[in-house]
Amino acid sequence: MKAYLDSLAAYRDRRILFILLLGFSSGLPLLLVLSTLSARLRDAGLSTGTIGLFAYVLAPYSFKFAWAPLVDRLPLPGLTRLLGRRRSWLLVTQAGLILSIALLAMADPVVGTAGLAMAALAVAFFSASQDIVVDAWRVEVLPEEKLGAGAAVVVIGYRLGMFAAGAGALFLADRIGWTDTYLVMALLVLVGCLAALLAPEPAVAPDPNPAGPAGGWRSWIEQGVVAPFADFFQRRGLAVACVILAFISLYKASDVMLTLMANPFYLDLGFTKTDIAEVSGTFGLFVGLFGGVLGGALAFRLGLLPALLVSGILQGASNLAFAALAVTGPVKWAFYLAILVENLTGGMGTAVFVAYLSSLCTAHFTATQYALLTSFMQLFAKFAVVPASGFIAEALGWPGFFILSAVFALPGLLLVLWLRHRVAVADRAPPALPVSSG
Repeated sequence: MKAYLDSLAAYRDRRILFILLLGFSSGLPLLLVLSTLSARLRDAGLSTGTIGLFAYVLAPYSFKFAWAPLVDRLPLPGLTRLLGRRRSWLLVTQAGLILSIALLAMADPVVGTAGLAMAALAVAFFSASQDIVVDAWRVEVLPEEKLGAGAAVVVIGYRLGMFAAGAGALFLADRIGWTDTYLVMALLVLVGCLAALLAPEPAVAPDPNPAGPAGGWRSWIEQGVVAPFADFFQRRGLAVACVILAFISLYKASDVMLTLMANPFYLDLGFTKTDIAEVSGTFGLFVGLFGGVLGGALAFRLGLLPALLVSGILQGASNLAFAALAVTGPVKWAFYLAILVENLTGGMGTAVFVAYLSSLCTAHFTATQYALLTSFMQLFAKFAVVPASGFIAEALGWPGFFILSAVFALPGLLLVLWLRHRVAVADRAPPALPVSSG
């Protein structure tokens, strides 16, 4: 018992509090350009086809590795000397978030759709950039024995930020309207600004190579992008590596297809924004956390590839609960049941999937390869499936849309089976004979 109590001492470190606040600031913007934005657009009368096209504003999350070396090493004139490299970048990205969320608040979804899309793109850009800095600051500021506590707390903060931007925003929108709601969300970024101002700067030696062509641009490209990718392909061979990347992009396609369509579906069915906040935003959040715990246990019990197969089947089948909800109509218990099934299986699939991604990384390139893999994650779904999801819903109707979304789980499942077979064959292969020196 004393050992467990001693392990909790890590949470008394004041740096952990700053990680919680920065985690909140990281989680806040995401839903403002995802499900919350889709509810706002549907509320304004935009078609599901148009709403689906807003998936393209998520591009910065998929390509953030491209400017990560700049954020990592570029000093900001004046600010870096005053606040340090990490804190100066935190404040710059947070200032950009406040401004872009405010612009998103003021944009008219009907007559200013293009302007609203550009504001949403800016929110996604500054959000992805803030994530780069928060992750770097968290790893650098904590000693190794407290990294586990830091990781746990940043996830809690991230979930709280998502709760505020999801259930909280929907609850407010029913009472004060969308413009004021988004302005409140912009003010909540000040939580992260306060943390950036009060938090300590990591005690890291300054980079000997300043930014710029003379300071190592070629080195950045070689070490930050080329070397991790080369290592990934060389260790597995081109064919297997390509199958793995295809799998990463497709595995959660059935879930991702619902990204921008869920809230418009609930509104079309007749649920209020407060209903959505209560059931999907609040109940669903905690069910998803429990699903993550189950997914971790499943991976431990079965192994990663079998757990990916089981959770992938459950993820795809869970979309049929929404097809049933489309038939029953705005029945509250059916809404709760659909959210229970979807978020439980989605949480399981996400936990196993993240564990699998982590297993693919080489120790020497862990941070960079993980960033690259998460950027590649769901790439096809985000840029092909999600933008088309609104047009699919218009063509098939809601029941047909959800049935088809379940079918989208099949490509990922087939690739899991291929990878399991590949691993089984490799395990059965006889060991190589030692080469005689004589």
